[in-house]
Amino acid sequence: MARISSLSEAIQSAVRDGDTVALEGFTHLIPHAAGHEIVRQGRKELTLIRMTPDLIYDQLIGMGCVSRLVFSWGGNPGVGSLHRLRDAIENGWPQKLELEEHSHAAMANAYEAGAAGLPCAIFRGYIGGDLPKVNSKIKRVTCPFTGEELAAIPAHRPDVAVIHAQRADKAGNVMIEGVLGVQKEAVLASKRSVVTVEEIVDELPERSLNAVVLPHWTVGHVVEVPGGAWPSYAQGYYPRNNGFYKEWDAISRERDSFHTWMKENVLSKGPEVFAKYARKHRMAAE
Repeated sequence: MARISSLSEAIQSAVRDGDTVALEGFTHLIPHAAGHEIVRQGRKELTLIRMTPDLIYDQLIGMGCVSRLVFSWGGNPGVGSLHRLRDAIENGWPQKLELEEHSHAAMANAYEAGAAGLPCAIFRGYIGGDLPKVNSKIKRVTCPFTGEELAAIPAHRPDVAVIHAQRADKAGNVMIEGVLGVQKEAVLASKRSVVTVEEIVDELPERSLNAVVLPHWTVGHVVEVPGGAWPSYAQGYYPRNNGFYKEWDAISRERDSFHTWMKENVLSKGPEVFAKYARKHRMAAE
């Protein structure tokens, strides 16, 4: 059953050292504020799952929160590499990072299998590719009905899913609109969940055609964090801040500049900074 919480309470309750954590959102509604609270609380030895690790995972990795990454693509979208991710892989700084790489299709199927309570995902894929050579968890199985050879990987069953959405009502029912990734599946596949939202309302509005509603009994914590997806975007609230994605390339390139930015903008500040960002960029868009 959903509990309306503060961000610090939600992360303290849901995310523990050594957990497998999925912070999901596909270009849209990426839970940056929640990721920053994980950094502030100093979580360690996390396994992170994400279809598209980008800036928030670069920050979590660079701050030494992560020992293992399960993913299907990693980079600064439209800009280039994630420098903290590269430093961890190439130099073991701030600690060694174990990788488990998959395709997008495999990741989506693994989340769906986890949401359904299945032990593995079976699908058509990995034909002619090299990922099975470096990922021992990619297996081949034969369909008992047709004889077709199919790919199989373990289901994703995170300890915690963390997502951002536009709205929740006071009972904790969550509405997600716009570009959807695997947020719904990640929550349903996980033991615990934290959902940050732009606002908590008395009643959810009429749903658009592609909207998803997570009922309150599927959600652990709901937290109101205006601007909680910044610098990614939240449809209907604020646009993507493309400039910051470009700035991050320079900020994160060196260890010292990265640490300085994190100290000034994350460690010393709480989620209220996101509301300021959101107001500023929403006014600029208008």
